[in-house]
Amino acid sequence: MKPVDNLKGVNELTNGKKVLGVVTAAGLLAASLSACGSSDNNNNKNASGSEPASSAPASSAAASQSSGEKVTITFQNIYPDSSDPKYQMLHKIVSDYETAHPNVHIELDSLNTDQQKLKLKTQAASKEVPDITIVNPKAQMQPFVDADLFAPLNDMVQQNGLADTFQTGILDPYTFNGNLYALPDGNNIAILYYNKELFQQAGIANPPSTFEELIADVKTLKAKGITPLAIGEKDSWTGSFLFMNILLRTYGPGFLQDVTDGKTTFEDPAFLEAVQAFEDLVKAGAFQDGATSFDYNAGENLFKTGKSAMYFMGSWATGGIETSDVSKDANVGVFKFPTVNGKGDPNQYMLAPGSAFAVSKNSKHLTETLDFLNYFMLNYPKELFGLKGAVGLAQKVEGDFKAAGYSDMSITVMDLFTSVNGGDLSFDNTMNPATSQVHLSSIQNLFVKPDTDPSAVAKEHQQAYEDNKQ
Repeated sequence: MKPVDNLKGVNELTNGKKVLGVVTAAGLLAASLSACGSSDNNNNKNASGSEPASSAPASSAAASQSSGEKVTITFQNIYPDSSDPKYQMLHKIVSDYETAHPNVHIELDSLNTDQQKLKLKTQAASKEVPDITIVNPKAQMQPFVDADLFAPLNDMVQQNGLADTFQTGILDPYTFNGNLYALPDGNNIAILYYNKELFQQAGIANPPSTFEELIADVKTLKAKGITPLAIGEKDSWTGSFLFMNILLRTYGPGFLQDVTDGKTTFEDPAFLEAVQAFEDLVKAGAFQDGATSFDYNAGENLFKTGKSAMYFMGSWATGGIETSDVSKDANVGVFKFPTVNGKGDPNQYMLAPGSAFAVSKNSKHLTETLDFLNYFMLNYPKELFGLKGAVGLAQKVEGDFKAAGYSDMSITVMDLFTSVNGGDLSFDNTMNPATSQVHLSSIQNLFVKPDTDPSAVAKEHQQAYEDNKQ
């Protein structure tokens, strides 16, 4: 795998004006981009290394349009929440495309993240992948690529200048052996959102800067009858995402890479310390009752409806929070994940190159599907900008965010990108799927059994890694 530059290339931010790609993806991916399988060769020169073919209008003339053939394109997506700007963007672009191409119907299959992952696995096993589906980068995507399920997008991304809309380096995690197989929707960092009014009700003046302060605030909020921290842990990646940020503090960047390289194991003291800290958070009453029965959308909606004081998530959540009732009167603030036991750099983040759109190699309407995806991605940042959902995109965004009515909260999130000093990718984007599944279940179990011996959690992880390492 080719080396990736340290996170230094940050594009200009001037109070939210004329933001062109909030941060370079090459920087976001600085920390740990390996452990992704032997056939991964992140070299996407064929995909984005040459000049765009043209600056033509967003859609080329698909073959089916001239023939009049009736075409249905199945589009599996993870935008089921009608209150989210991405949902509105999706339906607007689909409607516009169908109007311009009356012979084409886009059939939407909108699922939450875990539902979509499970459904795609079943579809992949029978080689019945939707025309367009959602994949995650690196290790999560590798098995589908190895199974030869996706069509290369090298040529399509050159049409209409699409390649040039993406931030530098962001296509690398979706490129294998020189072929680009998916187009990402985001480029994100993990942050904590907080409800200023609920903090004031509990007598908390400022957001916590240390984990010890976070635990104390959790107990204070809980005593006031306020749910401290919302989470949708039915979708088990959410708890993992939070846990890995704790581990990023106790160990620093690169833990999973060091495990893979044989430099440490899951029984490292920093891993045990992270497990203990996570358990302390659960035992302090941080999360809503029945957290493991709330899916991602239900967990997020607790915060968006003012029913929890904090919410830990990737910056992709900013758009939905921005347009929700909780954000009225500048009520939502954001803060960096705190130090843990005095350890860690708050400017190191969990980094999240986004979920991405892939096209089935066996699509019955491959030409039309590629044409639609090209149109969709060209219009993606434009539509989201107008819907106040353009924070944390993988594509460059042109516009005056303040003039467009974006809140101070959104501008603050964009400003945080300028402070990023490295970080890590999520567990399931780094480790092989079998080890990742053990990890996800193990962390999820801590929500109901927070007295589990951290050494037992470590041994469970290490055994899974030894059994499944490649």
